[in-house]
Amino acid sequence: MKTNGVAKAALAVGLSATALAQTSCDKVLVPSYNLPVVAAGWQAQLIAGELTKPRSLQFDSSGALLVVESGKGITHHTLKDNGGTCISVSESKTLIDEKTLNHGIALSKDGKTLYASSASAVYAWDYDSKAGIVSGKREIVTNMSNNDLVTRTLLLSQKEDGYLLVSRGSADGNEAQAEVLTNGLSQIRAFDISNMTSSTTKAYNYNEDGIVLGWGLRNSVGVGEHPITGGIYAVENSIDGVTRNGKDIHENNPGEELNFFGYLNGTKILPNQGGNFGYPKCFAVWDVSEIPNENDDKGNNLKIGSQFAVITEDEDAETVSGNKLTDETCASDYVSPRLTFPAHYAPMDIKFAPQGDVAYVTFRGSFDKTDPVGYRLSAISFDSVTGEPTVSAENSRDALQQQHPVMMNKDNSVCPESCFRPVGMAWDSSERLWMTSDSTGEIYVLMKTDENPTTTEDGTIVTGTGSGSESSPSATGKGGEDDDENAAGRLLGGGWETRALMWAGVVGVAGVLALV
Repeated sequence: MKTNGVAKAALAVGLSATALAQTSCDKVLVPSYNLPVVAAGWQAQLIAGELTKPRSLQFDSSGALLVVESGKGITHHTLKDNGGTCISVSESKTLIDEKTLNHGIALSKDGKTLYASSASAVYAWDYDSKAGIVSGKREIVTNMSNNDLVTRTLLLSQKEDGYLLVSRGSADGNEAQAEVLTNGLSQIRAFDISNMTSSTTKAYNYNEDGIVLGWGLRNSVGVGEHPITGGIYAVENSIDGVTRNGKDIHENNPGEELNFFGYLNGTKILPNQGGNFGYPKCFAVWDVSEIPNENDDKGNNLKIGSQFAVITEDEDAETVSGNKLTDETCASDYVSPRLTFPAHYAPMDIKFAPQGDVAYVTFRGSFDKTDPVGYRLSAISFDSVTGEPTVSAENSRDALQQQHPVMMNKDNSVCPESCFRPVGMAWDSSERLWMTSDSTGEIYVLMKTDENPTTTEDGTIVTGTGSGSESSPSATGKGGEDDDENAAGRLLGGGWETRALMWAGVVGVAGVLALV
């Protein structure tokens, strides 16, 4: 994004105010694990800990932060904002005490209706943000029960009023059910909820109602809408333990996916909107060198992002269109991903910058890989006008290399036990990005300090000084274990003047916090 002279001057003033505000933070939480690494031009701070598996976030119209704590319900947090990342929680309470709520949350444009999901249903409540209370619980979408992949991500469209998107994953041991559209498994559907304002309104049946945006999706936990074009994207967690023709290829295949589902406005519908994206028979290539018989029937080499067949030795296997299952028919009968990510990264959420030029993706990290991978917040460049990634599908490897990870663990070899595992994100009214780590029970806030950093030094992770710092309560272990998606202050770094003031407190630490 281009920054003119006035904007640069404003940014400089903002940074000075931020540095001043940071020194006045009474208490700053410090994680119990190794400090994360932050990219140049960014600042991050741990805001909350000791939560119960925090998954998704939502700000209300009064500025309070609503958090889905999986297995507990939804909690309401009033914030004290001293500017920059110097923010603390001044008051917390349970807004909805319902243990079945596990992931999804959304808020209507007028801020008066709150939506949340369990494994079986989507619910709505009337919401009073000033009082911080809910009432009038009602079902909006039902009939979504299945085992294994139980998150039901919610996205309320900001471009097409009244449309609620609901993502539903596959069922353990019954993968073949995902090949039948009316089973409702492994799909993203959109529901018009504009007239569902009372408890007497009949709820939608997920298997029968709504608009099918895509199916053949194992577990698309993160769903996002481009803020300019309204294009719908989702990040897909692919399968683990893959073999092909008797060879184990699971270490680096298949890749995780970024899929595109067209638009909700009815004027720019793609031919593949509502199409099948391959699961459970066809998957995206990440490492071609691992795949035996990598040439399809016409001799064309597979490449990154190509759809390939897992069961090529089964002569009776067919695609969704009834054709013999081969690499060629995987490519012709299913929709390929717009981008492909490394295997086992476990993408959890996607949030676009308000300007539409970047998509931020959380990768919760691997559990089925010799060397742990993922465990980071990444930025992917987009064209703000077209709403498309700036790299082609064939060049997917460049997508995560164009920009340094915004925040990552210093040493993945200690993961998942001793690192943060990012999940949900939300923007606040000051365009600061908030992010949960469910396994550690924490919430971070991140803000940009430089739109075009020229330094190669790390960004800033705020950790506090003297009596003002506290060990994160996450050390008590209230975070979560591996779950469905895996079945996939003192200023460190930075390079600006405040760092010099605190240098005595960070010598020997900042030097090792290098981006890798």
